[in-house]
Amino acid sequence: MQPQLLCSVEPRPFLKWAGGKSQLIPQYLSYFPKNYSTYYEPFLGGGAIFFHLQPRKALLMDINCELVNVYQCVRDRVDELMELLQQHRRFHCYDYYYQMRACIPTSDVERAARLIYLNKTCFNGLYRENSKGHFNVPIGRYKNPGIFDPDLLCAASRSLQTAEVSVAPFEAVLNHAWN
Repeated sequence: MQPQLLCSVEPRPFLKWAGGKSQLIPQYLSYFPKNYSTYYEPFLGGGAIFFHLQPRKALLMDINCELVNVYQCVRDRVDELMELLQQHRRFHCYDYYYQMRACIPTSDVERAARLIYLNKTCFNGLYRENSKGHFNVPIGRYKNPGIFDPDLLCAASRSLQTAEVSVAPFEAVLNHAWN
């Protein structure tokens, strides 16, 4: 589903992710090929290089199924996602954070909204799970966390429309690119 909002910003990462490349892009530009048919990303993370290049065709993969779900929901269900994020913004407080951290949403869009909310309000945007696979990062010390920017999510959604996003180890991307 195409997002209904008009985009007034260029797409860029909407998540803070360990190993993000946003600040390193100027150093990497000379290494990017001028022409290619498909952009392959084996470690999606925050998607900085994808959003910078805005390729016509992309294969985006990550081994983190929760992260991949976020990108699929931003691409396909951005309006629903923003409604849920608006609720998270409205209810955000210390107790609400820990309630959301402990809950396990059942729908894909609820899971995506939860992860974005936790990413924007946890300590330093860190993603970490315990041995049981539960997110376990403490709340961050933000006076007014920017939980989401509608224009930025809209721009990201439009960029993702022609991208295939899936859960896979990096070897799968390499195998796909070489075949």
